[in-house]
Amino acid sequence: MILEEHPHSTIVTDSVTSDGLADFISRKGGRHHHYRRGYKNVINEGIRLNEAGEECWLAIETSGHAALRENYFLDDGAYLAAKLIVYAAKLFREGRQVHEAIASLKQPLESKEIRIKLADPDFKSYGAAKLEEAKSKAATMPEWNIVEPNYEGLRVSCTNADEDGWWLLRMSLHDPVMPLNIESNVEGGVAAIERKLRELGVLLN
Repeated sequence: MILEEHPHSTIVTDSVTSDGLADFISRKGGRHHHYRRGYKNVINEGIRLNEAGEECWLAIETSGHAALRENYFLDDGAYLAAKLIVYAAKLFREGRQVHEAIASLKQPLESKEIRIKLADPDFKSYGAAKLEEAKSKAATMPEWNIVEPNYEGLRVSCTNADEDGWWLLRMSLHDPVMPLNIESNVEGGVAAIERKLRELGVLLN
């Protein structure tokens, strides 16, 4: 909807969105900007980009919080719902349905989140050290590519045919936990990535 109105807009999302979304936004003429978790972080980044001269009309988090530039970047679900109803009516007049607008959005075949609890009292420092350790180990793996730019944790693209996906390890915003998100486009890919992470000792043993 936003990219039809503003084809060259940057779309800000949080860090756990899928690679398929970035491809979808690019094919629609936009630019995907991965940022940190937390709807306020995402919204503030959209505001910052506009102030820096980069056109951004939507900042949206995986949980559904969405803020639009035309509505002063307010976290306003009622405004978004009304806009979507108008958009659905427009599509109906054209003989289309809403789901057809995202028919080409590629979904991962498998996904999993593992929440790793940190027992160290200084869990933030401990987590930061573990992220650096994980980055060093990931850099040694063939067909694993550290994704840059990256604004939260460590995101790695896995291009092996039996993995074909990505993983993201980050600190929780508030809790002594490190969430690990894994996605794959092939059957058994998540298990293959998880198994390799365990073999490397990346916080999972």
